[in-house]
Amino acid sequence: MPESSSTAPVPETPSAVTTVIFRERLWPNVGVWVIAAGIAGAGILVFAPISMPAGYTAAGVLFAVMAVLLVLSTPTIIVTADSLTVGRATIERRFIGAVQPFRGKEATAERGTRLNGLAYLCIRGWIDPVVRIEITDPSDRTPYWLASSRRPEELAAALSSS
Repeated sequence: MPESSSTAPVPETPSAVTTVIFRERLWPNVGVWVIAAGIAGAGILVFAPISMPAGYTAAGVLFAVMAVLLVLSTPTIIVTADSLTVGRATIERRFIGAVQPFRGKEATAERGTRLNGLAYLCIRGWIDPVVRIEITDPSDRTPYWLASSRRPEELAAALSSS
């Protein structure tokens, strides 16, 4: 996981005194929740031969487990005056270079054919736009971060402003 090379640790989440410039939570879309409900509904089919109440209980438990896992694994993008946090990775803003938002076919190319194997990725299949954030830290081998964002232009503007 990429980290900055400075000696002072960067906090995982911004403190109460730090002003958040941009915040986005990469929640699953409706389609993901429909798929989770469909998979949970399969619990009814599996347990229906035993009894219908057991099937409904199994479906409820399966959906609850999947919902908890989806919510807990939802990453957040936070931009403050001093740092950028994308998912579990944090870097100081002074190590951020060019920032480019991509949509449509360009976003697909960034996630596919133009992807550098050393890049840090925080992408979600249900969010098409991505933002490419260049890393200028000389001691970090990571050339850039690629993050999904429903508001890529806003994220790029927040990172480009000083």
